[in-house]
Amino acid sequence: MRRSRDAHDERACDAALKRAFEFLGKRWNGVLLGTLMEGPASYAELKRSVTGISDSMLSDRLSQLGAADLIQRFIDAGPPVAVIYRLTPAGQALLPALRELSAWAEENLAP
Repeated sequence: MRRSRDAHDERACDAALKRAFEFLGKRWNGVLLGTLMEGPASYAELKRSVTGISDSMLSDRLSQLGAADLIQRFIDAGPPVAVIYRLTPAGQALLPALRELSAWAEENLAP
């Protein structure tokens, strides 16, 4: 017997997963976190590593990642003075998931 549309139970997306993809799915957020997997980096290093990102977008995304407590910003008095970014413990907790996503993409998505 077929169920009526009114009686049909809708599937619900996992709310936490939805929030994660809304944040990490913003252009550049996941890429910047992945770039920082290799260790702390200066603004200039991030700019060189993430091809195609504008200065204003890089600044905006770094601010968002900092506000989400996924990265920390430090000023190295130098000389020369440099701004350094590194993952926080919350950002480091994403590393296993980012590595798994990277491995999945390598195996399943065309370059």
